Amino acid sequence: MNRIFSGVQPTGNLHLGNYLGAIRNWVQLQRDYNSIFCVVDMHAITMPPHDPEVLRRATREVAAGMIAAGIDPEECIIFNQSAVPAHAELTWIFNCVARIGWLNRMTQFKEKAGKNRENATVGLYDYPVLMAADVLVYKGTHVPVGDDQKQHLELMRDIAQAFNSMYGVDFFPLPEPMIFGEATRVMSLRDGTKKMSKSDTSEYSRINMTDEADDIAQKIRKAKTDPHPIPETAAEMADRPEAKNLIAIYAALEGTDTDTVLKQFAGKGFGDFKKSFAELAVEVLGPIGSEMKRLTEDTAAVDAVLKRGADRAREIAEPVVREAKEIVGFLKP
Repeated sequence: MNRIFSGVQPTGNLHLGNYLGAIRNWVQLQRDYNSIFCVVDMHAITMPPHDPEVLRRATREVAAGMIAAGIDPEECIIFNQSAVPAHAELTWIFNCVARIGWLNRMTQFKEKAGKNRENATVGLYDYPVLMAADVLVYKGTHVPVGDDQKQHLELMRDIAQAFNSMYGVDFFPLPEPMIFGEATRVMSLRDGTKKMSKSDTSEYSRINMTDEADDIAQKIRKAKTDPHPIPETAAEMADRPEAKNLIAIYAALEGTDTDTVLKQFAGKGFGDFKKSFAELAVEVLGPIGSEMKRLTEDTAAVDAVLKRGADRAREIAEPVVREAKEIVGFLKP
């Protein structure tokens, strides 16, 4: 069976973008693929400073969110990245394969480092190599990604190919992207040109997975729209980013497509649409949020899932790293 690997950073509240862009898709994939899902806590420290207690709490919260959304720890592996040292070991080997020029092309580093690039951490610059190790240490064949991660997947494939060519082996697979349909890239409720983010200062820019029903409804009511009615075709929303975003989110929550939603609401104002949108969002997210809160309070249960997952992950990753070391020429310990 093909193997997928994907992860979420524990950097704050999980929100609708995390759910629609990643976790919901994982739930659908877990029974068709050998699935490994990771809380990537090593990635979370690439932009200091961070509060260690907040990181520990957020790691458990993300794991709770995965389970509450329907990821079954019995069907797949759920663990936190730092619990499996093989990720860091393989990263060093890949650091000696990857090229500076490849990393210099990574647009996300430029965006995250901003103008103060000289003060960015080496970890922030190098994290795409760690991302490659995250997947290839399990010989992952497929990676569920959003459009903004396609460049990193291309780098991952370049690193795997370079390793295989450098040592004359066919050891690492070249992972294939899995890019999903509606709302793979969920935008802010306050600005349809910006990605929904935990770091946005406005709480009204996002719907958190733990929001109460009243909060969800209020955020949807206050979501930015435009004065025009809902159009009949997707082409008519090309220059209407807020309309396009809300319609795409609705379609994703309903499990349908944009055209179907447009047929349902064409010609209506956003007031009527938002009422239906709020009801749908509460229906889908309400039970997930309640279960997530319950699990977050039961830290022992979440820790047990993560420990069991890490044990299973190590069983897969450690032999891969051992063989990679032998290929490189390291002596056996």
